[in-house]
Amino acid sequence: MSRFLRYCYRAPLLLLHIVIGLPLILVLMGAWAARFHIGGERLDHWVAGAWSRILLRIFGLRTRRFGTPLPGAVLFVANHISWIDIIVLHSQCWMGFVAKAEIERWPLVGGVVTRAGTIYHHRGSNDSLHGVMHQMLQRLQAGLPVAVFPEGRTHSGEAVGVFHARIFQPAVLAGVPAQPVALRFGRRGEAQTVMAFGARESFVGNLLRVLGEPAREVEVHFLEPVPPSEDGRRKMADLCRRRIVEAMTAA
Repeated sequence: MSRFLRYCYRAPLLLLHIVIGLPLILVLMGAWAARFHIGGERLDHWVAGAWSRILLRIFGLRTRRFGTPLPGAVLFVANHISWIDIIVLHSQCWMGFVAKAEIERWPLVGGVVTRAGTIYHHRGSNDSLHGVMHQMLQRLQAGLPVAVFPEGRTHSGEAVGVFHARIFQPAVLAGVPAQPVALRFGRRGEAQTVMAFGARESFVGNLLRVLGEPAREVEVHFLEPVPPSEDGRRKMADLCRRRIVEAMTAA
């Protein structure tokens, strides 16, 4: 199927998802929704997952999970390719993300990820970083999961960047494990560079480009957890990165 034909049927579906689905989802993710449950899961958390799965299908993306996400307080640690990473992870289970503050203003995803409990960081601000670390610690101590991208930014997909160890400190202080999560787009990760959010791309530009891409699979590998280390955050960061790299390069 040509890119033009993919646009012809995906664009109207995306428009419906925005015009009708988005306002409905935001209402269902209001503060009141925390009091209700579906299948043992909070209504607002369930809604975030359902909205994410629908959005992925509109973009022609099908998720395939390997392993099991830990329940309760855990620091999920993933490689970072694109804004879609957040949607992919939300489709698997609820987790509160740490993300750059600009995302709050992005169309389509900003409102949903904000309602889903995202902790926003203003880059270059030490005050903001201290606040983020404090919020992460509070959530982990309250038994809630937090997700981070330790590379600090999206990469081209050709390699996994260096993991910043500081972001692991709340897990060390809270005494909770970090679970590495490897995200592979396409068969054996062959679409990593295609799906990557380029440094010179705008959010809308990347969204439109990816909307026309062929349907493909997204592998989500929940890997062996890393316990809080007595040797500190650097050891946790290095071990998480090593496990993700191994999963990314596996046949």
